[in-house]
Amino acid sequence: MKIKKIFILFLFLSSVTTIVAQTAKTNTVTPTKKEPKKLVQFSGMVVDNDSLKPLPFTSILVKGTMHGSVSDFYGFFTLVASPGDTIEFFSVAYKDGIYRIPDTLQSAHYSIIQVLKKDTIELPMANIYPWPTRDEFKKAFLKLDVPSNDYDRAQKNLEESEMRELAKGISMDAQGNYRYAMQQTYTRLYYAGQYPPNNLLNPVAWAKFIKSWKEGKLKRK
Repeated sequence: MKIKKIFILFLFLSSVTTIVAQTAKTNTVTPTKKEPKKLVQFSGMVVDNDSLKPLPFTSILVKGTMHGSVSDFYGFFTLVASPGDTIEFFSVAYKDGIYRIPDTLQSAHYSIIQVLKKDTIELPMANIYPWPTRDEFKKAFLKLDVPSNDYDRAQKNLEESEMRELAKGISMDAQGNYRYAMQQTYTRLYYAGQYPPNNLLNPVAWAKFIKSWKEGKLKRK
């Protein structure tokens, strides 16, 4: 009788194990394989909106990623992207451009011509001063010798020494050259048919020569 009870208990446990195994097998969901993302060879050219000239060294970036490229000297670019990606274009002095690759694209190659518009950048006005700090400016301002009236300022700007230095670098104008040439002509006509005077015995000429020599005007340049 005892053996019969053990046999019945064994059959009951076997049935429960089978039912639990079948239930677990039924509730188990078989994972589906994720389809690989489709890739596209995305290429094209970046040009200026006004002249349609190529824009070299334009930065191209797939939005939301660190993947991108740079256009070459002729504005051409190429990179690997996926349908539905948003492509961003960045170039100095131009507004940013955006292009979205169609998500229904079936081809493995896709090309475009991206046009960028010029962007005007206004920098804030900067005042450049020769003094490195405010304290230096304050000292220079307090020591500044400002003429009291217009006449004093004019006299300071027309000092004889400064005007003499400026005159050294100024050549004669047309009128001055004409006067000099005519003076030479008059001199030749005045002594025509006779010998010109000899200044070796002229005391005035010797006085001018000695004065010029002392002032250093006869030095070789």
